[in-house]
Amino acid sequence: MNSNRLSKTSWALYDWANSAFATTIMAGFFPIFFKSYWADPANPAQSTFYLGIANSTASIVIAALAPFLGAIADRGGAKKKFMATFTFLGIIMTGGLRLLEQGRWEWAVIFYVTAAIGWSGANIFYDSLLPAVATRKEVDFVSSLGYALGYIGGGLLFLINVMMYLNYAAFGLPDAATAIKISFLSVALWWAVFTIPIFIFVKEPRFAEKVSLGQAIVQGWKQLKGTLTDLKNYRIVALFLLAYWLYIDGVDTIVRMAVDYGKSLQFSDGTLITALLMVQFIAFPAALGYSWIAGKIGPKRAVMSGIIGYICITFLGYLMRQEWHFYFLAGLVGLFQGGIQALSRSLYTRIIPLDKSAEFFGFYNMLGKFAAVIGPFLMGSITLLTGSARLGILSILILFVSGALVLWKVDIQKGEQIASQYYSRKL
Repeated sequence: MNSNRLSKTSWALYDWANSAFATTIMAGFFPIFFKSYWADPANPAQSTFYLGIANSTASIVIAALAPFLGAIADRGGAKKKFMATFTFLGIIMTGGLRLLEQGRWEWAVIFYVTAAIGWSGANIFYDSLLPAVATRKEVDFVSSLGYALGYIGGGLLFLINVMMYLNYAAFGLPDAATAIKISFLSVALWWAVFTIPIFIFVKEPRFAEKVSLGQAIVQGWKQLKGTLTDLKNYRIVALFLLAYWLYIDGVDTIVRMAVDYGKSLQFSDGTLITALLMVQFIAFPAALGYSWIAGKIGPKRAVMSGIIGYICITFLGYLMRQEWHFYFLAGLVGLFQGGIQALSRSLYTRIIPLDKSAEFFGFYNMLGKFAAVIGPFLMGSITLLTGSARLGILSILILFVSGALVLWKVDIQKGEQIASQYYSRKL
């Protein structure tokens, strides 16, 4: 394997590494274990409040710091150092969950929030390394490869952890609680081991002269202020970010509210867990397939097709009656979810200045943290007002349709030209 291919593979493998946190910790075991083990199981409303505060705190911290940290990393040539720092923080705090005894909900919240900050913060600098490992012709495939490996890697470890939880005696464990604690430790180890290649084989990009940390902070702050006051030169980027915020809010709402919607239709827990695993394993080949589609019709049209796919999913969700319908919709989500995420990232990479990639991905990830704000509120409000969960899920169509309309106005080709001209002038 030549060094160029090795750097691309090593970069994509980080998605395999850190997706274990998203599946086993965030989506899977932490919410369940927090309610039943660390918090008071007799007071579920209180534990829901604590968990909501924990998630909001992690999101707000990263959303506030992301653009500023990105600007510092750009000026200091320190993308990998920042990524290593946040990754280490996430790994240590995730592994630390293994040590917490029953009833220690305060420490569980602290460890979880810190781990989530580490996970989210590392993603900013991981994404910003994409332009350094892939050319504009390669970026769709490499971004898709990352998401594909993330789905299969996160899904594989989650499958193992679910089996260990359901059959703890077969694994030589005394109870289900111990199985979940071991699962937390397995995520930390998985994340650590598969992170090693990116730090060995991906080189730190040099778009500016490296300066000291103090100078980087000063220059980074000036760069961030300059970008914010000069957004008129990045109108295409701003327009894309608005479109991304709208449609990715819809995607995240479907992901986060699907289980709750299934429960409201009285579907079994087994159906919901199986559907979650289905999404992971279907999304693996689908994300790679989407890069092929992008090569045929262009990345913007491919993202538009993903939005149309989610419009169909939302409408079919409104009509859903039986459990096999839920499986069918999980399959459709798997087909479109990885593709729309991967190509959104690669599409964004095309229209941003290379020497400001970490800062611009800070904005990108900031909006990602604020995603699923409008959708759940919209869905919950409509459900409350009408008394119908079906009308609640149907309301998400507003986000997909408005996101598609804004994206339609984004001139990607012109954005690429502006980004290239800006970088050429800097040189």
